[in-house]
Amino acid sequence: MMEKKSGKENNGSEKRKRLEKIAVFTSGGDAPGMNAAIRAVTRAAIANKLRVAGIRHGYQGMIEGDFVNLKARDVSGILHQGGTILKTARSKEFFTEEGRAKAYENLKKECIDAVVVIGGDGSFTGAMAFTKEYDVPFVGIPGTIDNDMYGTDYTIGYDTAMNTIVDAVDKIKDTASSHGRIFFIEVMGREAGQLALSSGIAVGAEAILIPESTSQEMEMEKFLKKGYKEKDRSGIIIVAEGGEPGRTIKIAERVAKEYPNLDVRVSILGHIQRGGTPTAKDRIAATKMGVAAIDALLDDQQSIMIGLVKNDRIVHVPFSKAVKLDHSIDKDLLDILRVINI
Repeated sequence: MMEKKSGKENNGSEKRKRLEKIAVFTSGGDAPGMNAAIRAVTRAAIANKLRVAGIRHGYQGMIEGDFVNLKARDVSGILHQGGTILKTARSKEFFTEEGRAKAYENLKKECIDAVVVIGGDGSFTGAMAFTKEYDVPFVGIPGTIDNDMYGTDYTIGYDTAMNTIVDAVDKIKDTASSHGRIFFIEVMGREAGQLALSSGIAVGAEAILIPESTSQEMEMEKFLKKGYKEKDRSGIIIVAEGGEPGRTIKIAERVAKEYPNLDVRVSILGHIQRGGTPTAKDRIAATKMGVAAIDALLDDQQSIMIGLVKNDRIVHVPFSKAVKLDHSIDKDLLDILRVINI
């Protein structure tokens, strides 16, 4: 069974005890496809003669001992469901030594040999802190609609969220056109604009405001000045929410003041982007990553994130890189915007 680490770190030269039981949980913001990942992890583990426990409510559930045994039938019929059957939460207590000590005792009590965590950078940061203190192998599966993790081209939930945005904006475009209105539509992405950028191109937005680039602000001004002369012109401007609360409303208020002849409206899509039936792409990605996570544990891997890169090839990315290095946006898409928005 697992032990608390001594001052000397495990250098990997000693082979670990054979795995007998693993745990899986979801943490942080939910993302469509998390259930597909839970299903894949559970069934891949059982196929390899491992027992499986689900931890409810993320790291908080680990601290409170909220464990449930999972059999193959327990994850039947969840592939198409949004959200997460294991629930999710954010736990400030886990980021204290006392909280992690409670979590360790519960893992030990449940005879857990290794853990699969499905979440984003905050979830993996928690796993890193834990594994520095306790000899517990953690493998991560990136589940976040923002698609902002370093080392992987894709995160679970991104495709579904993008299609949800496209569906919503297509409907808004109808009313925008009918009234000749300019809509500022806020999508999720506090520090990352990939979701806004991709969905904006998909809906034909006149401008896309993202944290990583200021060039689109000039494109927005060009469009607004043109729209000022053509009063019947409607338009869509996609705005990544950014780190500033009410950012989109402030931008729209400024534009309305500077261009009083324009009919400016704001629509904040909010948490609708997190829900819904996962797309085929998200289901397949989640399944591949879930199986790969068990393969990695059986191969004695730890403190890594499962990633997908070119041609959907599985890669292992150290947590230290996944959470500390920036995931850059696709700059080719910005170039494409400049070409098509004429």
